[in-house]
Amino acid sequence: MKSKVYFIPEVSSGAMLRLYDTLGVRLEGKVAVKLHSGEPGNQNFLRPDFMKPMVDKVGGVIVECNTAYDGGRNTTKAHKITMERHGWTSIAPVDLLDETDDMELAIPNGKVIQKNFVGAHLADYDSLLVLSHFKGHPMGGFGGALKNISIGIASSRGKQYIHGAGDMDKFWDSDHDSFLEAMADAAWSIHHRFQGKSAYINVMANMSVDCDCCAVAADPKLADIGVLASLDPVALDQACLDLVYASEDQGKGDLIQRIESLHGVHTVEAAAALGIGSREYELVTI
Repeated sequence: MKSKVYFIPEVSSGAMLRLYDTLGVRLEGKVAVKLHSGEPGNQNFLRPDFMKPMVDKVGGVIVECNTAYDGGRNTTKAHKITMERHGWTSIAPVDLLDETDDMELAIPNGKVIQKNFVGAHLADYDSLLVLSHFKGHPMGGFGGALKNISIGIASSRGKQYIHGAGDMDKFWDSDHDSFLEAMADAAWSIHHRFQGKSAYINVMANMSVDCDCCAVAADPKLADIGVLASLDPVALDQACLDLVYASEDQGKGDLIQRIESLHGVHTVEAAAALGIGSREYELVTI
């Protein structure tokens, strides 16, 4: 059976709320809301006022993890300052999952890595809402739901482990496809942990070739496309990729070149092979 991906061709907080209701899922207990805090200096990350209605809808706690490279989010102290300055702490409670420690999740059938290191506070949550800004990425080709639950929820140590494809000494030097496959492995560990208790929303706006983790990012050239949601992160990311290719906007060329030059679709291929979800989907426009 094809996975359902729901689509509203507008970018608004209201679209996210409507899509969440359409999914028919009820996230119960303590809900972690994973989004991107934005590196200081980045102009493209989605702002707190845009995300607030969706965070409020589920009564969620905004969760993030520290980075593994220099910048404004590489230590808990620096990251907390960034979260405050960017306005996240003014809309909801914020929890840096690896503030105190990390924990290990098993990936029995992982192709590249058989374990994932995530922020230890993840154990405190019953459900997961993943609010992803779909855009390019200077290493993964693109960032969407799969990246947000792999690199995004990995602790600082876990990020090194994934980037090194299981060898932290090869943080920036691992085989590229192995890195993409390690991201898929890590994504499996999160999706499996919250199986039936997770939902995914991708926002296709401000689609720079660069990620929100870049302090100096390229300005977007592709016009905004809309908001999509699914219970299947593989189908969701595949649908976003397909919409980029199908766009009639001539500004899509740079983003497509970024995705293809880094074999970005391979993360989706690897995630599908692991059984996280399906690349076959039905796009339902609302």
